[in-house]
This record gives sequence, structure tokens and C-alpha cells, in this order.
Amino acid sequence: MALAGCTPTELHGFLPGFVEDGAATTDQTERIAGLWVTSWVVLLVVGLVTWGLMGWATIMYRRRKGQTGLPVQLRYNMPIEILYTVIPLILVLGMFFFTARDQSAIEKQWDDPDVEITAIAKQWAWDFQYGGQDEDDEAVWTMGVQAQPDAEGNIDKSELPTLVLPVDQKVTIHLQSRDVIHSFWIIDFLYKKDMFIGKDNTWSFTPTRVGEYEGKCAELCGEYHSMMLFNVQVVEQDEYEGYLESLRDQGNTGDITDAYDRLSNFPGTGSGQDGSENFEGDEE
Repeated sequence: MALAGCTPTELHGFLPGFVEDGAATTDQTERIAGLWVTSWVVLLVVGLVTWGLMGWATIMYRRRKGQTGLPVQLRYNMPIEILYTVIPLILVLGMFFFTARDQSAIEKQWDDPDVEITAIAKQWAWDFQYGGQDEDDEAVWTMGVQAQPDAEGNIDKSELPTLVLPVDQKVTIHLQSRDVIHSFWIIDFLYKKDMFIGKDNTWSFTPTRVGEYEGKCAELCGEYHSMMLFNVQVVEQDEYEGYLESLRDQGNTGDITDAYDRLSNFPGTGSGQDGSENFEGDEE
């Protein structure tokens, strides 16, 4: 009866990304929330058993009035030693199995995504490029700047870089960094992936609920890490196509994935030992 009165937020372990009608933000959030809640239930059961045994031992084997000396010592009890070795091993292997199973499903990439986007991290903002993976697919893009708080620390979210996604479409996001290690995190999507220098990551998913969400860098990346914010808008397909057309009308076309990289000392760039010859700062 108590569980029947829980809201979707409570049933999903108080994670973000769920609303009162239970609609998830992506095709993966239910799986992630399920792993989270199940893990906590198992850990709580283990904790209750452990605390119960500790309490029982404290009460049953306490020193009684009139007792002196040490109690009878128990040692070299093989059944007990095997028990407290096997049970934790089973728990660890079980947690590993379910985590690996779910992570494998989450990390599976679309063979033929409907939409391909490149999210490019830089100190301390985001660039987003739509398309451009095929020669006949002209890329369009937006380039952002870091959050600009006012004197009281308030941030105008409308000025933040914005990632636009079409609802109910297979989306693949290619993750790149222009400089140091960053981490791409859309909070309500319950997943984040690091962006390494010289090793691009990829994330495939399907947005399932129209709405506006918040994103940020989840890897300490320098002085203004806390200002490395972005917006996410999940919209209908026609609105998404209209957004891309507006970028074309602004002249924001072409490939920008490597144009402002600061990897001047990366192998193959032809730079000197300290990388000073080819250093390019990102004015954005």
C-alpha cells in the first residue's frame, strides 16, 4: 500500500528525468533508473542484515554482571570463513553482471541513426555541429560562449549554448574536445560520457519526451568549469528541421570540428616539442 502511493520520482529513486505521468526522457532512462533502484534495494537489504547481526552480537555476547576475563574465543571456523567470503563474492559478481549488461545495452550504437550531431567541448563552452558526416550532407553549426553571470551571480540561460534534438528519432552524438578532458552530461538523461583528447566518444539514444533540459560539463576542466553550461531542447521533427534551416540562413555552414582545436602538440600536427609554433586559441 505504501509503494502504491509513490510518485514516479520516488519509484525511480528520486532521479531527475521523470515527470508525474511517468514519461521518460530517453529510451535509456528507465534502464538506468532500474539499475539504480535495484542496486540500492540490494545494498539496503545487505545493510539491514549486517546491522542486525551487529546488534544481535552486541546484545547476546555483552559482558554480564559478575563475568570476568575474556569470553570463549572462536577461531579457524572454516564454514563461517567460507560463508563470509562467498556471500560478498556473489554480491560483487551479481552487481558487476547487471551493470555490465545494462551498460552494454546503453553503449550500443545505431547502425543507421536518423540524426548525427557532433558536440565539441572547449574551455569553457560548447559548439554543436549538425550533420556533415557524409560528403553530400552539409554541416550546420552553432558556437557558444561560457555562462556570463551578473553581479549577483544570476545566469541568463537563454544566452547559453543550445543543443536541439528531434523527439522519437535515433540520435548519435559524437563527442570531441578542443583542449582538455571534459564530460558531456545532460542531467535528465541520466548519463554522461567523457570527452578525451585524441579519442572521440559516441553516444546513441532516442529522445522520447519534448521539453527543455539542462546540461553541463561534469569533469573539472579549469578555472571556469562551473560556467560550462548548455541547454537542451527536444522538439518535434518539423521544428528541428526549421532550426537547421535557420542556421543555414545565418551562414553557419561547413565543418568546424577541427577548425579551432588547441591540440597543437598532438602527434602528427608538425609542431615543436613544446607545441608553441602551431598554438591556436579559441576566441569563442
